[in-house]
Amino acid sequence: MSQTVFCRKYQKELDALPFAPLPGKKGQEVQATVSRQAWEEWQALQTRLINEKHLNMLDPDSRKYLMEQLERFLDNEETDQAEGYVPRGQ
Repeated sequence: MSQTVFCRKYQKELDALPFAPLPGKKGQEVQATVSRQAWEEWQALQTRLINEKHLNMLDPDSRKYLMEQLERFLDNEETDQAEGYVPRGQ
């Protein structure tokens, strides 16, 4: 039987993450409040943002930007999108 969590993004019980996806306190918070589905969707958006905006993950400003986008995504606020991105099938 899989673990569930009340997902911050979707406001319902969904499958939980099997481990903290980030180090430290923030990772524990995400694991306790974010579903596997929401995290996988965030990872896809994060990848598009990194690639399309040419973010350097060694740059503290780029990491700060992504954490801000993560919070906006999880709070169902508008996030930046990769310019020109068209989902498959559209």
